[in-house]
Amino acid sequence: MTDDRAPDPGLPPADSTGQGHVEYFAAYDAVLAQWPVAVESVDLPSPYGMTRVHSCGPRDGKPLILLHGSGATSTVWFANVGALGRAHRVYAIDIIGNAGRSVNDGRPVDTRARFMDWLDGLFSGLSLDGASLCGHSYGGWLALNYALHAPHRVHKLALLDPTDCFTGLRLSYRLRAVPIFVRPNAARMRAFLYWETAGIPVDPAWLRLVCLGAEVPRAKVVMPRSPDPDRLRASSVPTLLLLAEKSRAHDIRKVSAKARELMPHIVTAVLPAVSHHSVPTENPAHLNRELVEFLS
Repeated sequence: MTDDRAPDPGLPPADSTGQGHVEYFAAYDAVLAQWPVAVESVDLPSPYGMTRVHSCGPRDGKPLILLHGSGATSTVWFANVGALGRAHRVYAIDIIGNAGRSVNDGRPVDTRARFMDWLDGLFSGLSLDGASLCGHSYGGWLALNYALHAPHRVHKLALLDPTDCFTGLRLSYRLRAVPIFVRPNAARMRAFLYWETAGIPVDPAWLRLVCLGAEVPRAKVVMPRSPDPDRLRASSVPTLLLLAEKSRAHDIRKVSAKARELMPHIVTAVLPAVSHHSVPTENPAHLNRELVEFLS
């Protein structure tokens, strides 16, 4: 892939008539339809708005909450829920204020503390005393912070190429991402993903969804900051760190080394032949095997 390919002509801009939103939610439903298991979808109320949750797996299974990367939506787990849902009751969440079907029409989620409060409410809304957490990218940052905030509620923690948890993003990645934040559109998002994945196949339905999502208004992003090192050292939550071999988001060797320095109990591994943005949809067998083994 190259970053100068023309955008898909099927990606319409969002507009005041709402047509862009119609196209976006149709794309969302198309990716959700790729889930290989029966899905139950609910909207949970909170002071921040409604949170969309997709559930699957046995009702008496061990609870597992999945938090997606920025813009990816909860639908992104289609290649993983079949394996994870055999022994777990899986709850895939649309992060409030981000892309997806959650609606942040209450209090703004504009600080890390408010994200933690939202997640507290999510546990209560799902009637969960505790659960394992698995987060990718920005979702990994949220998951790690929640494990530090409420360790008594987190059984196990799995971080998939998480951003800004142990080291910062590469400058080249940040520079490529700036135009998307300044003036988001489908073409820029597509070019960015082509650059980051660097030839690795990406599911076309999911790619269309993410590109359309760049043009759907959302809340201002809470910029992530690495957790306090002393809090990381004090954590006793069993933690798995899986890093994308071809990630352009950060130097995975530095991330791994820093994580092991700050959290000596952490287990680390590398996911072969995937980039930051092609986790968790591509080459899922290795990822699923690592997660199932760790969470069991």
